[in-house]
Amino acid sequence: MDKNGDLIFDVDEARDIHNTTVEMLRRAIGVDVITTFADVDSIDISDKNTTTSVDDLAKVERTVYDSLGVSRNLFNTDGNMSLEKSILDDESTMRNLILQFNIFFNYVVDHKNGAKKFDFRFCFLETTQYNYKELAKQYKDLTANGQSKFLPMVALGHSQSSILNLARFENETLELPQIMIPPLMSSTMNGEDILGTKNKTNTNKTQNSSEGAGRPTKPDD
Repeated sequence: MDKNGDLIFDVDEARDIHNTTVEMLRRAIGVDVITTFADVDSIDISDKNTTTSVDDLAKVERTVYDSLGVSRNLFNTDGNMSLEKSILDDESTMRNLILQFNIFFNYVVDHKNGAKKFDFRFCFLETTQYNYKELAKQYKDLTANGQSKFLPMVALGHSQSSILNLARFENETLELPQIMIPPLMSSTMNGEDILGTKNKTNTNKTQNSSEGAGRPTKPDD
């Protein structure tokens, strides 16, 4: 345009020049935008202010969660502590489904058990990829109070039948307890009783050996 704002070329000429330019640069590499008649100013839309940065997409996401009445940090977290809580929220969501399966399979077991001679219960352990190590450790600590020995192994992914079969194979077939003896401690075990030997060297001093576990009896001196 000239200084008065009028077009230097008429509309037909401007159209022909524009179409010709487009035809010339149609297959040009690296050319995305063509402007033939106008003063162009480049505008930098990148955000250089980190303190007062505005993310329009974050506003939209927050609006969606606010409209549902749910905090976006439940399933879309930013920090490591929030991520741990988000995983717990995911597990709690799936827990209801596991309980429904538990009730369903118990109904099936009761229906199949027509004789009622034995009472069976079907149970899902609430283990996930994130908590199975912790639950296995807790189940192991409960065995000290006389609880089930199956739960730690089942929490680690072993079946009950494989646990029983492996224990019988190692103890009865391979007789591993007679070959692989755990480290002995003088305060808790008596090596002579475990190995089946007697103390025959010390004949001058009386030293009684107990038949069970525990420290051997020491002389009075």
